[in-house]
Amino acid sequence: MSASTNDRLPVVVIGAGPIGLAAAAHLIERDIEPLVLEAGPSAATAVRDWAHVRLFSPWAEVTDPAAEKLLAPTGWVRPDGTGYPTGGDWAERYLQPLADALGDKVRYGATVTGVARAGRDRIVDSGRDEQPFTVHLVGADGSEERVTARAVIDASGTWSVPSPAGADGLPALGEKSAADHISYRVPDLKDPAVRARYAGRRTAVVGSGASAFTALAHLADLAREEDGTHAVWILRRGIGANTYGGGEADQLPARGALGLRAKAAVEAGHASAVTGFRTQAVDRDGERLVLVSEDGRRLDPVDEVIVLTGFRPDLSFLSELRLGLDERLQAPTALAPLIDPNVHSCGTVYPHGVNELSHPEQGVYLVGMKSYGRAPTFLAMTGYEQVRSITAAIAGDQEAAERVELTLPETGVCGGAGLFDDPDAARSGTDGGGCCATPATLQIGIGAPTASGGC
Repeated sequence: MSASTNDRLPVVVIGAGPIGLAAAAHLIERDIEPLVLEAGPSAATAVRDWAHVRLFSPWAEVTDPAAEKLLAPTGWVRPDGTGYPTGGDWAERYLQPLADALGDKVRYGATVTGVARAGRDRIVDSGRDEQPFTVHLVGADGSEERVTARAVIDASGTWSVPSPAGADGLPALGEKSAADHISYRVPDLKDPAVRARYAGRRTAVVGSGASAFTALAHLADLAREEDGTHAVWILRRGIGANTYGGGEADQLPARGALGLRAKAAVEAGHASAVTGFRTQAVDRDGERLVLVSEDGRRLDPVDEVIVLTGFRPDLSFLSELRLGLDERLQAPTALAPLIDPNVHSCGTVYPHGVNELSHPEQGVYLVGMKSYGRAPTFLAMTGYEQVRSITAAIAGDQEAAERVELTLPETGVCGGAGLFDDPDAARSGTDGGGCCATPATLQIGIGAPTASGGC
């Protein structure tokens, strides 16, 4: 198939979340046909899973300009830019209307099971770049289908693969068998069934990012209403000046306030912190669970465990493509140095686009939260800039693709994951590097709970 023939094919976008839908809007703006494949029954399926959690960036920072242009003729009314939406607000007031405006360019119940070059496995060189992509998918009824595409933008996110409690990146011994008492999501305590699960009980919260802050704050609220409710906060590091984020110095005020709420929960006695604890095993004590660390410490029994240790990308359906991924972060190799938490004391990352997101396999791009691999920071505005640049490149407008059209806020927070795992460094509040003097991203945690977006 010739290059000109390929150009008549659609660009397949995997995932109808914030970044996937924005990619489709930018493609339409460039007169390129998109086809968005969404595994769920509606737009923003992952976002709806945390509908109860409020983002810590305002409406003005979580809508995309090209998407707004597409929505304008439909009578859509832009929400007040200063308000802070919940995940449910984001889905219902922006993302679903955007998907509706895209019409039949979005297909629901379409699970992508594989992407490859047509007629070429990853070994074959001959004629590879001239071949279109073939996208394998399974419909809601179990039927198999193949879609041919000129390019593929994978905006499927990381929501489906939460990281485990085990400090070595693998499930702790006994973690899987204790699944009935372990959750990997921030609980919706307004749901009566969920509330009953945690009310009057002792819950361990494993993690140190925005998601953990959110869970601690919610459990503290519950503790004020239900006697016997208590949270045990499990940290692999110590508690220092930066543990709770930027506080009043954070240029994202809602996020700073979230950290202060978590701090207040500890200081009020609604949560107790256990530091330097790297979970190795989850033992049973009757119906309760006992967390065991690598150094042999055993915590008092808890009734429930909430694991909020981040997410990781599902790369299984991309196995026949030639991706250039960092061996640690599983992010594109050119992007990884910008977001590596072992290096960046502030989690700083500059706006980036097609140059940082390209792979040896031309025409395939990982965007949004998935582009960050296992790195814990992401911002919706970053994703919108990614797809603006990529769609310009697909359209052949290299000047626009390489132009930066985004300025990010500073987080006011220092400390990379590598530093945070060092209790002594955390206690001293030193990081050995500059502090937040450049534009930076923010922690999205569980799909954007009290965060600025994600995909």
